[in-house]
Amino acid sequence: MIVVHHLNDSRSQRILWLLEEVGAPYEVKRYQRDASTRLAPPELKAVHPLGKSPVVTDGEQTVIESGAIIDYIIRRHGGGRLAPALGSAAYEQYSQWLHYAEGSAMLPLMLFMYVGRLGEAGAPLLPRIESEIANHLGYVNSALEGRDWLVGDELSGADIQMSFVGEVTGAFGRLDQYPNIKAWLGRFQALPAYKAALEKGGAYSFAR
Repeated sequence: MIVVHHLNDSRSQRILWLLEEVGAPYEVKRYQRDASTRLAPPELKAVHPLGKSPVVTDGEQTVIESGAIIDYIIRRHGGGRLAPALGSAAYEQYSQWLHYAEGSAMLPLMLFMYVGRLGEAGAPLLPRIESEIANHLGYVNSALEGRDWLVGDELSGADIQMSFVGEVTGAFGRLDQYPNIKAWLGRFQALPAYKAALEKGGAYSFAR
């Protein structure tokens, strides 16, 4: 059985959502952030040396990184759902979104959060960070113009992987600037599997 090593308020929440979508049996093993540092507890290092979440174990297999986990679960448990056919043009778009979420889109959002904690010392960096946030969120907003989902006509793993970007955008109070992201966020947060995952995962500060 798949075990999701689930850290509170983290990207592992979208893995629970994916598992609810595919209907695969799974177990949640919970880990709690340190209240002061917000870091993951050292117990996660026993699962994988990086001590990060999300990480899943499936028998003898351990998989890290959200995009790799989403790909693994859909290939093994998706039953042909949630990903376009391999080799199709849509699959290439889908694969790009899986990599783009953490490879590009999340970086300026995370920098904004961390640099903001520096106060005046971080102020010189903020204009460049803001420019990059606008660049990436504008791109995602344009990609959602006239469509419900990022790839094709149905929810896919691309939406699940990109969901954290949308939720952090909401947490930073920026959704009104990006109406297509706002509508997409409301659309996936209304899904039964998303709601079921929230019940399994517990309190989630980015759920808006």
